[in-house]
Amino acid sequence: MKHVLFVCVHNAGRSQMAEAFFNQFSAERPLPVRAESAGTEPAERLNPTVVEAMQEVGIALAGAKPKRLTNAMIQRADRVITMGCAPDASACPAIFVKSVEDWALPDPNGKPLAEVRRIRDEIRRRVTSLVEAYTCQEAGSGERD
Repeated sequence: MKHVLFVCVHNAGRSQMAEAFFNQFSAERPLPVRAESAGTEPAERLNPTVVEAMQEVGIALAGAKPKRLTNAMIQRADRVITMGCAPDASACPAIFVKSVEDWALPDPNGKPLAEVRRIRDEIRRRVTSLVEAYTCQEAGSGERD
């Protein structure tokens, strides 16, 4: 089983949305790839506006909790994606990981629901592309068998 790790500072919004979308889309295929998310400085709870925005698209995050990034998570991951390091460079997860891709997404914290929806939709678009890439990899590996 492959693992994708989505990381942001607080694990209260962007990375939680990415994890939820990825695991839903991966399970629908089904693909042998799962995602998890974490933060370098986890918040006490998820951003309630993020929870609301995800509920609008049928994904319940109400039970999810922010998690601290661990070395074990990094070691388990085949791919690490950070959500945007520019605003929080001092706590940026990318400083802990050698090979990382940064999606440079704005932090939804303090943003109105309309803006969180735009962030959610951009995350969904990027996760869809990522899952498509894994789908193609799986199809390619099946042809060689």
